[in-house]
Amino acid sequence: MPRRAPGNGVTSYKHRKSEVRAGPTTCSSSWVQGSPGRVDAPMPSPQLLVLFGSQTGTAQDVSERLGREARRRHLECRVQALDSYPVANLINEPLVIFVCATTGQGDPPDNMKSFWRFIFRKNLPSTSLCRMDFAVLGLGDSSYAKFNFVAKKLHRRLLQLGGTALLPMCLGDDQHELGPDAAIDPWLHNLWEKVLGLHPMPPGLSEIPPGVPLPSKFTLQFLQEAPGLCSVEQHVARMDPPSPPSELQPFLAPMVTNQRVTGPSHFQDVRLIEFDIAGSGISFVAGDVVLIQPENTVRHAQHFCQVLGLDPGRRFTLQPREPDTPRPERLPQPCSVWHLVSKYLDIASVPRRSFFELLACLSPHELEREKLLEFSSASGQEALHEYCSRPRRTALEVLSDFPHTAAAIPPDYLLDLIPPIRPRAFSIASSLLARPERLQILVAVVQYQTRLKEPRRGLCSSWLASLDPGQGPVGVPLWVRPGGLAFPQTPDTPVIMVGPGTGVAPFRAAVQERVARGQRGNLLFFGCRRRDQDFYWEAEWTELEKRGCLTLVTAFSREQEQKVYVQHRLRQHGPLVWELLDRQGACFYLAGNAKYMPADVSEALMSIFQEEGGLSGPDAATYLAQLQRTLRFQTETWA
Repeated sequence: MPRRAPGNGVTSYKHRKSEVRAGPTTCSSSWVQGSPGRVDAPMPSPQLLVLFGSQTGTAQDVSERLGREARRRHLECRVQALDSYPVANLINEPLVIFVCATTGQGDPPDNMKSFWRFIFRKNLPSTSLCRMDFAVLGLGDSSYAKFNFVAKKLHRRLLQLGGTALLPMCLGDDQHELGPDAAIDPWLHNLWEKVLGLHPMPPGLSEIPPGVPLPSKFTLQFLQEAPGLCSVEQHVARMDPPSPPSELQPFLAPMVTNQRVTGPSHFQDVRLIEFDIAGSGISFVAGDVVLIQPENTVRHAQHFCQVLGLDPGRRFTLQPREPDTPRPERLPQPCSVWHLVSKYLDIASVPRRSFFELLACLSPHELEREKLLEFSSASGQEALHEYCSRPRRTALEVLSDFPHTAAAIPPDYLLDLIPPIRPRAFSIASSLLARPERLQILVAVVQYQTRLKEPRRGLCSSWLASLDPGQGPVGVPLWVRPGGLAFPQTPDTPVIMVGPGTGVAPFRAAVQERVARGQRGNLLFFGCRRRDQDFYWEAEWTELEKRGCLTLVTAFSREQEQKVYVQHRLRQHGPLVWELLDRQGACFYLAGNAKYMPADVSEALMSIFQEEGGLSGPDAATYLAQLQRTLRFQTETWA
């Protein structure tokens, strides 16, 4: 076993023996049983494995950067999402880098939740990972209470299971003026020193310099003829799926209504959108979310093709350069350039540093290449932040600013350069018990101004807002998955729901469902700016109050000189909240913006526990933690 530095589990290479590792260990039954994914037979593996948990794509981007840097050092490297990796094989991996984001209030990303459940099984032996060297790179936001919680917890767990840390974990911070790269750059420098100490480059080989492009992941083999869109493309999303819809087989749901529900003078356009899901096989309960796959605007897709000199009508097949590289499952084979650009490539996203690194490699223009090299260097991150991140400049706008480079991009590199469009999740705002064969969402249309002339627009919300079912049939690719909220099925358990703004959406579904089942004890705290501008479902709440099915407490923040928010109303109704929680066993739910509101509401609850329950500060914190552990305090928040 390698020795560890005192206290932190970091390998001490000064004293490390140049031992020969034993062959693959035999999987202990407690490790293998219940592990997600298949169990592959032990076999010689590449030297480095990078596993990521990513919600918005940043962790995946960093992981792919690690893969590229490994290839430049002639190291074989695999890069995989944590939940796509057969975790039973982990005991046979000699060197693993974990890159994981923290979402919501300290939650793991969706594509590592199965791994997360498995790695914390209590029956895993403490020597399970004794042959593995590892490093953990975390991505988080220090404005949240549980900053990089997932990375910290994973690092501790890997040590508990016998793993050896190559170096202290990296904690990337979105709040840093230069973003996560401020922490990642020096950490990677140290990482490669450690890795090359274990796995030196072959004799006679040197590191491939940053300005030399690596081979593309895929080649686009264009077909000789280019007819119209093929039938495969037209049926990527089907209206009669043979099984429950999923990301790879979404349901093309007809949009029934698309109604603005904020007043004409209100600063934000919020839409209540309804879909017809008859015959889809979709089923959901209150608390579930719907995922929607948006697409680029026609104007942006046309402009992208023009800037890069692409013929949108040409068709191609996608061929991986490496036999173990999977093709993107969402892309049909064959595929048209128009389908690739309009429905797959996220040309409206704000590009990351890796985008500029690859552009610099591909640029034939001296001045443009010089600027791109600056943006992709460690010393140029402040300039890149000012040019790209701060004004939220899109990939398409950057390519337009570097026309000579854009025109020279080989099509083979398109999938290396531009990430895929990610589906967007929305809380379902209706119940099948109240509206059979219908699904509703409440969508705040994202639009804001930066120093750039054209307003910044959210891809999915703006696309949805642009669709008008009154002008003809409109289909939207969607599917459903469980959300973060689960409501009690027992008829006599009260619920307290706090949902300011569009955060009220899942609680509308819950109230509809509970009322249909005859469950009373529904207390809703709703907050917005003004009663006459953004009071969603006012008439519906009023009717339910009259029937005795709902108790509604409102906070209209802009209708008096001093702003009033939901946390203020909670304190005012402290005796009722304490009575429901402590004496009637109520469940407490919170949904909305993750920035400040969850902390403010938790603080209000702590105050109620002390004032109404007579608890000390530490006891109030313990009481709140107990509610969270027993799932009587649940949150669904978003940035």
